[in-house]
Amino acid sequence: MSIAEFRRLYDSAFPVLFRVAYRIAGSEDAAEDLCQDAFFRLYERNMKFPNLEEAKYWLIRVVKNAALNYAKRKERERRAYQRAFREDVRKIETGEAEYIAGETKLEVQEALQKLPENMRTVLVLKEYGELNYKEIGRILGISEGNVKVRVFRAREQLAALIGKDGTYVS
Repeated sequence: MSIAEFRRLYDSAFPVLFRVAYRIAGSEDAAEDLCQDAFFRLYERNMKFPNLEEAKYWLIRVVKNAALNYAKRKERERRAYQRAFREDVRKIETGEAEYIAGETKLEVQEALQKLPENMRTVLVLKEYGELNYKEIGRILGISEGNVKVRVFRAREQLAALIGKDGTYVS
């Protein structure tokens, strides 16, 4: 892959990769690191793809899996910390609007984490990765119809978890 091709891939794929990683990992710093690691792996392995779209799909899979691993590791660390110190992890926000926005984001993030992994993954790729059903199916190796069903069910479960039936979260 030439430098120009790599740069074109980076410019087109990074925004999608970042959104996917951020929504799964819940941290901008972690999302950026996960994306950079994926690009480094691609470059280091000098992988060949028939076109840039195939490389983009490979990167999305790598970032999705790395973000899921990161989120699982962070959750284990958080539980261990709470068990060890029996302390609540609380954020102190200033201003009513910032507090409400923070609580809403936290509520959605917590609800997303409660979804089964297969539903959470398709919803994150659809809503935050802004991918279409066909692209998600290619990434996950499932049919487009299966993706549609999972997205629909994930939205229903997320709305139920948040307690606002019919809410569309983006």
